[in-house]
Amino acid sequence: MLEILAITTPIFLLIGAGYLAMGTRLVNREQMQGVTTFVLYFALPALVIRAVTQNPLDEVLRPHYLLAYGLGSLAVFAFALLLTLGLQRKPLSEAAIHALGMSASNSGFIGFPVAAMVLGASPAAVFLALNMLIENLLIIPMALILAEVGRQRGAGIVTAARKTLVRLIRNPILVGLALGLLLAVTDTALPRPLAQAVDMLANASGPAALFVIGGTLFGLQVRGMMNDVGQIVAGKLILHPLAVLGVFLLIPEADPILLAGALLFACAPMISVFPLLGQRYGMAGVSAATLMVATLSAFVTLSVGIWAIKNFGLLPAG
Repeated sequence: MLEILAITTPIFLLIGAGYLAMGTRLVNREQMQGVTTFVLYFALPALVIRAVTQNPLDEVLRPHYLLAYGLGSLAVFAFALLLTLGLQRKPLSEAAIHALGMSASNSGFIGFPVAAMVLGASPAAVFLALNMLIENLLIIPMALILAEVGRQRGAGIVTAARKTLVRLIRNPILVGLALGLLLAVTDTALPRPLAQAVDMLANASGPAALFVIGGTLFGLQVRGMMNDVGQIVAGKLILHPLAVLGVFLLIPEADPILLAGALLFACAPMISVFPLLGQRYGMAGVSAATLMVATLSAFVTLSVGIWAIKNFGLLPAG
């Protein structure tokens, strides 16, 4: 248990530092947004570029991981839609946001820093790149398309898909992924000064991302929303890891390091932009409160995930 706390405590101390910085007015919302911009537009794209270019391409594009993590996430997404649309009779846009919250992890801001401490920075960066493919090309577009269709009933799915595609093309992390893949496929090496700059930015991504999460949590309220909040949090922190684990166990001879990485990323809370997306579809309060509760509760689920990885011998040698 002490070994697990030694891994998780620094992570949540950095989150606490961001929260404290906001609470003491050491930084304001605008300044915290500047740090967020740095992470999203510079540090995380650099991390993805480094992951793709510093590892052989066949080690980056792991079909078993994409299949298992993708199917597990899709299963939770479908379950959330069935629950909210079929049983609870919620509007389609609201159901899509529920499904997004349950099935899309905060891979860049929490999943990667945790995985880097447990598994090492190199494999964690590869898992981050794979998760970005699944989340940004599958889960998030699907949720946004459904939410747009629900909000603009006359617009149709084609219009919603086109709007979502335009947003995805501008995603800086996907731009970094595309650039990294282009460099890897063409076997092009970055000039040494540029490569060093990319490396420095990549190294800054973990601490800065955790600091941003803490700042984002400051001032969020939970009162009066616990039914929806509890449902989304339970789906994300319990059902999502179990679904990913279940699919992995069905794959014969799956690499244990892939299972370990998938489990850690699935144990992370939902994506950090969840409140922004929720606000667009009339769920501002619920989505913000959900992010706060899930981030705090992830201390438990991540600790359980690390314990399982250690006890079932999934850690890499050395």
